[in-house]
Amino acid sequence: MEERLRRTMMFVPGNNAGMVRDAGIYGADSIMFDLEDAVSLAEKDSARMLVYQALQTQDYGDAELVVRINGNDTKYFHDDVFAMVKAGIDVIRLPKVESAEMMQDLVKVIEEAEKKFGREPGSTHVMAAIESARGVLKSLEIAESTDRMIGLALSAEDYTTDLKTKRYVDGVELEFARNMILNAARAAGIAAFDTVFTKVDDMDGFKKETEHIYKLGFDGKSIINPRQIDVVNKIYEPTRAEIENALDVEAALEEAHRKNSGVIALNGQMVDRPVALRAQRVIRLAKASNLINEEGDFIEE
Repeated sequence: MEERLRRTMMFVPGNNAGMVRDAGIYGADSIMFDLEDAVSLAEKDSARMLVYQALQTQDYGDAELVVRINGNDTKYFHDDVFAMVKAGIDVIRLPKVESAEMMQDLVKVIEEAEKKFGREPGSTHVMAAIESARGVLKSLEIAESTDRMIGLALSAEDYTTDLKTKRYVDGVELEFARNMILNAARAAGIAAFDTVFTKVDDMDGFKKETEHIYKLGFDGKSIINPRQIDVVNKIYEPTRAEIENALDVEAALEEAHRKNSGVIALNGQMVDRPVALRAQRVIRLAKASNLINEEGDFIEE
């Protein structure tokens, strides 16, 4: 599956017409329309229709379009899946996942919907929200449950409740889950998303938490306020020195390819696969941050 940047995945309540309409203007890498926790029981059907109509009429640019549906233990599950597949959603996020079977059951319903509405088989991808101790311990099994899987996401509120604790400023209660989910995602070759930071007015706390998950290796963070997007993007922005090194690595790889050489060296050091992969990611981040153009030239401010 093609890798793409997913630094920010912005929650959008599916029952808020204004937010659904305007979600594309803020520049989030992924937009996640929420049909689950953000929507009251009385509004489930109307929210599903609102999101369906928006996906037909609104231009969300290059953002990846995701929907968090209601769980497969609810009466809304089947209708959510069919409506979103019909609308052409990119990714369906299943909440409260605790087993591979839950994802496989979701995929079976997606397959039915793709066939019914003439969607290309396999075009609807999935992701799993990990929200419990059991889900964390089963994260690798979940990550490898289907080739439609694009990522795992930690949901901290339900998880900490399950652990009989709460959210703390230093995030110590989440360290085990973060590392389990991250390693499971990497082992399966998919993305890992950190949980939301709910104190929207505490931008310093948000910045510190984002710096922490960036160091761990997460692809990005779930967010609930557009003001958080620039903070995340700035933290994920590579330095000039990192970009220059990545461009040098890319040039060395191209030179070796032209010479049909299996040995690649840069400044007297071997360039192996991990170095090449890191360089490719730095260049993608630099382009997404408008620091260099497609040719690799620095864009002057």
